[in-house]
Amino acid sequence: MPSSSSISCVALCALSTLLVGCQSVTSPTTPPTTSTLSYQLSVTASPVGEGTITSSPAGINCPGTCTASFPKSTQVTLTATPAANYYFGGWSGACSGTSTCSMTVAAAENVSATFTSGDALTVTPSGSGSGTITSSPAGINCATGSAPECTATFPPNTAVTLSETATAPASFSGWSGACTGSGACTMTLTAATNAVTATFTLSGGTLQSLNHIILFAQENRSFDSYFGYMQQYWANNGIPNQAFNGLPQFTPPANSALIPTNPGCDPTNPDGADICTPDPAVTPVPSFHMQSVCTEELSPFWNEAHEDWNSAFDYPNTINWMGNGFVEAAANDARQYPSKYPPVNDINGYRAMGYFTDADLNYYYFMASNFATSDSWFSPIMSRTQLNRAYILAATSDGYAYPPGANGSDSAPFPSPTIFQSLQTAGVTWRVYVNPDGTACAGDTGSELNQCLANLSYVNMFTFETTVQATSSLYQNFVPISQFTTDAQNGTLAQVSLIEPASNAGLDEHPSDSDDFPENIQSGAAYVAGLVNTFMTSQSWKDSAMIFTYDEAGGFYDHVQPQPVPVPDSNANQYPIDLQAGDACDGANQTTGVCSFGMTGYRIPLIVISPFARKNYVSHVVRDTTAWLNLIEERFNIPALTARDAYWSTPQAGTSPAATMDEFFDFVNVPWATPPSPPQQTIDPPASCTLAAPNPWAN
Repeated sequence: MPSSSSISCVALCALSTLLVGCQSVTSPTTPPTTSTLSYQLSVTASPVGEGTITSSPAGINCPGTCTASFPKSTQVTLTATPAANYYFGGWSGACSGTSTCSMTVAAAENVSATFTSGDALTVTPSGSGSGTITSSPAGINCATGSAPECTATFPPNTAVTLSETATAPASFSGWSGACTGSGACTMTLTAATNAVTATFTLSGGTLQSLNHIILFAQENRSFDSYFGYMQQYWANNGIPNQAFNGLPQFTPPANSALIPTNPGCDPTNPDGADICTPDPAVTPVPSFHMQSVCTEELSPFWNEAHEDWNSAFDYPNTINWMGNGFVEAAANDARQYPSKYPPVNDINGYRAMGYFTDADLNYYYFMASNFATSDSWFSPIMSRTQLNRAYILAATSDGYAYPPGANGSDSAPFPSPTIFQSLQTAGVTWRVYVNPDGTACAGDTGSELNQCLANLSYVNMFTFETTVQATSSLYQNFVPISQFTTDAQNGTLAQVSLIEPASNAGLDEHPSDSDDFPENIQSGAAYVAGLVNTFMTSQSWKDSAMIFTYDEAGGFYDHVQPQPVPVPDSNANQYPIDLQAGDACDGANQTTGVCSFGMTGYRIPLIVISPFARKNYVSHVVRDTTAWLNLIEERFNIPALTARDAYWSTPQAGTSPAATMDEFFDFVNVPWATPPSPPQQTIDPPASCTLAAPNPWAN
């Protein structure tokens, strides 16, 4: 063939099948061809919408555009960007790791990016001492007392180091949970939740420093009605603010738009003059400052307490917490009173929404702000005085929602043992102080007085009363209230004492049962102040604690719902055994919760008065008054009475210290070795005590 000519490969192949590889034969003058092949790159993001993936060069912008074609041998870099509150968890498929994804496209490729909400780390300070825990990287900053536990979220696989600092004289005892030992706590977060507990231990005093425990429970006042104004009191008096679940309109910054209300009554009374029917068209009744220091009665009984819970309470159809029936219950109670007593003036139930301030109760506001209090202290049961006092004495009402003798044939006393029987068996001294004024005991002396006072005490609701009346060594423990001053001053207080309310003397702060005998809360507070001040200035002060509270909320408004707790008697008496037809929760289809004994009553005021009480301290640990029984049991090593009082020895979620009311006390530093000097309780002019119907809109 001539050297200057060329033969196409196709033609040559057609001439002879013997030529092999002719596809590569080209004319020397034809330029080589360039490949233009492209390959798809596909990405996925999981979960969808919690992050984006973009590419360089452009093409991928996922979600949205999650597949693109790139020329062969293109260098492509993928970048993952998590959404707010999410973290990039890593690549899978053609890439791995958590940095950018770079690849040379040589074939079709698939890449996945995983996004996560991060790994949570929860730290709980625990023990009898105090301290703080911080983290590196930052996020955890916990202190015992002010923040029982804290949680922070970190990117996946973050190495977190926790550091602790004990507050003298406490010492750090060690870590538990995800870390152990007493050295540095360093962990790489790989699970959704990591939990660590740091324990601080006091090196000095303990609960054994407490040699005298006193319970003093007045009558029928809710937490909001007495202490709902507390944060405004602090602001007015330069007291540093802290977390406090009072009335929401006084939570800084004060906001009148947050004033809670309850529905008012239909003024036309379509269901009869003695019935209050809530009417949404009527102006709601707001929380308001009471104009009088005297209040007409209102009912806290089982039915009314459940009506307070939800005005439409209709088991099992309507049982959700609403807290909207306080006005209705108070109005109905007043409208039905004429058949029993002289008429009650406030037939619209306004009094249920009233609260008092330091202008009315200056002594209590001072004491609660200097000593330890709680915004999570509840009465034990959603019913009246007698049932709550049964729990105070025995941690149960033996399945009854009515007092002994109040419900037909159910007249037998409660059979369960009281705390005094346990104390007697253990050799722990005890005493009950009763005010004889206005009672049949007033003229008695000696043993006759002791026996009479024992019969006046709420211990008379129990079968133990029969044994008391027949045993001189037992009824000698029931003494007149005047002896409390003598015992405190002489250092002869019993190891456990109970101060009964001076109800017959009109000094128990109970709302007035009759307009003929108005009870003044300031007179009751002054009576309390006299006993407490005597206690604080006595030689018994140095190793004692007084738990001052109220038996139940009395039907007054509180914006916090009762809390679930253990049924005291297991399943034997899980539900009331004495309800009658028409009562709240009557019938056979009861469930746990609000219809059982597995629910506290409403919040009540509390002041822990002791040289060991923490200064200006607010506990947020949910407890009811049976916790005082647990304090006694732990201190004097006696068994629990029921599952209810035993519960307070069990660590509660989010608490530190965890049990036995420890959070109220500092047995090492003794904050009030020298007690404060409280103001004298204000007593307003007689005109301030009126039982006229209040006006919620007058303030």
